[in-house]
Amino acid sequence: MSLSYESSGVRYDQLDAFKRACQQAARSTAGLLKEHGYVEPATTRGESAYLIEAGDHFLAHVEEGLGTKNLVADAVYSATGRSFYREIGIDVVATIVNDLITCGALPIAVAMHAAVGDSAWFADEKRTHGLVEGFAEGCRQAGAVWGGGETPTLRGVVDPGTIVLAGSAIGKISPKHLRITGDVQAGDAIIFLASSGVQTNGLTLCRKIADKLPEGYQSPLGLGGSRTFGEALLAPSVIYVAFVRECQRRGIKLNYVAHVTGHGWRKLMRLEEPFVYEITAPRTAPALFKFIEQAGPVDPREMYATYNMGVGFAAYVAPDKVDATLAAAKAAGYDAWLAGHVKKDGDRKAVVAPPLGLTFEGDTLQLR
Repeated sequence: MSLSYESSGVRYDQLDAFKRACQQAARSTAGLLKEHGYVEPATTRGESAYLIEAGDHFLAHVEEGLGTKNLVADAVYSATGRSFYREIGIDVVATIVNDLITCGALPIAVAMHAAVGDSAWFADEKRTHGLVEGFAEGCRQAGAVWGGGETPTLRGVVDPGTIVLAGSAIGKISPKHLRITGDVQAGDAIIFLASSGVQTNGLTLCRKIADKLPEGYQSPLGLGGSRTFGEALLAPSVIYVAFVRECQRRGIKLNYVAHVTGHGWRKLMRLEEPFVYEITAPRTAPALFKFIEQAGPVDPREMYATYNMGVGFAAYVAPDKVDATLAAAKAAGYDAWLAGHVKKDGDRKAVVAPPLGLTFEGDTLQLR
């Protein structure tokens, strides 16, 4: 029987319904910004980062959580004695700041929220040192100060042997014309930036797969590689701040960008306006995803609906900006390529990838 993300206990229809309810209630509080000299831009709700507008700048805020990736690190640590908590620390920062930059804001300060069920979790110096150093390294990669955090002990809420990792960030857009607004046009190019692997989404399903493998996370990936399943899952996420910063520095207009996390390639159509996003040059999925697909087994369509499949970030630019955008990505240290184009087909919203035989219609992504 083929596995799915829903079968692992994660139902996006329920999560997204709650998010939409929150957006509706939160919108009713927007008028309170006036007392602080700010207003809420009309199109910020439902995007990855929340914006508030002043006369000469925007401020952006994001709150994000790691998810269950640290449970993979715990299992590998227990089995091998090798700690991946430095990588986990980078992951926590990545999941926050990669959302923040989708509006064009560069991160200023990042805060950590680390909740445990028992304060004894912090007694393991090897693990905690790795987490601290990784979080600091993530902040350095993002060009942001680590501004503080919170470490609550929540006995009865959090399992005594685990930690719940999350955090927040604030950023700024100045001058205001650097804001990424979703100014997408038919004919725009879609540029993909490579991921390091699953990064921070779909780990619940990965854990379910590991549980049924005879060697668990120590299962060799094979397919020409030497890494184990656990090692591949724990590769630190790519932080894409330097790409957005370099495009801004070079005066390259990014019409829209998408952080490809939960919902997989469906996230490519996050913009509210209906377009068809046609992916004509997908790369072969990295070996890790082939392993997940076969070990599950997981249906190929489910793979692209859940995982980034080697694509961590996408940028939408005018056709005459493709070469400049690819050059900026390369200069900033990213592996990027021209993957497809945006089309207009009436009111249809969809992601189509003809070489893969995949189509995701707009009703498969309900975030607003």
